Amino acid sequence: MYNRHDMLDPAIITNRQIFLQHHNIQIQQTTRLEIRFDGDDFCRYKEISETAKGVGMQDREGIIADVLITTHADHALFLPIADCVGAAIFDPEHTVLAVAHLGRHSLEQNGAHEIIKHLVTNYSSDPAQLRVYLTPAAGKSEYTIWALDNKSIKEATREQLASAGVRDENIIDTAVETTNSSDYYSYSQFLQGNRTEDGDHAIVAMMTNS
Repeated sequence: MYNRHDMLDPAIITNRQIFLQHHNIQIQQTTRLEIRFDGDDFCRYKEISETAKGVGMQDREGIIADVLITTHADHALFLPIADCVGAAIFDPEHTVLAVAHLGRHSLEQNGAHEIIKHLVTNYSSDPAQLRVYLTPAAGKSEYTIWALDNKSIKEATREQLASAGVRDENIIDTAVETTNSSDYYSYSQFLQGNRTEDGDHAIVAMMTNS
């Protein structure tokens, strides 16, 4: 779903189209969240309008942020990811959808807690009513965050969501670890020479009118 070496790789764009069509989503109604590890702020939130549809899906640059937010139905949010946590956060009461990249940099800044706080402050969200989906992520045996008492990336995420008031029963999670599963890409394992292929899988989320 993402090629770090060729942003316009035709095979990647084709893969995105196939993936989205499988979920009845068109590439033209989708916006790609692009992560940039520059500066020292990793809690950057952007609410996007419908004019952002299609941005980043067939061109070089997506919307640079750590979280994309939409209040519009039929606007899909797309995040390529490998090892870090991708989170889809839905507020059914206020029809707000956010897709967040929660990696080491963000979590060291209490990122999972801060995005919930942002939704409360700016959209009147009730943390207890939020629905959260978490992607597979790197396992603790292969990847820990030393600045957070060597917690795993998923442990830190769940702890921060709980501290913000998200109810455990409203979180859909998976025990799959990208570092141990051949069904998912793992950038950290590729860098260590344990995988022959570099790449990202992806998360996509969209509210519908139905």
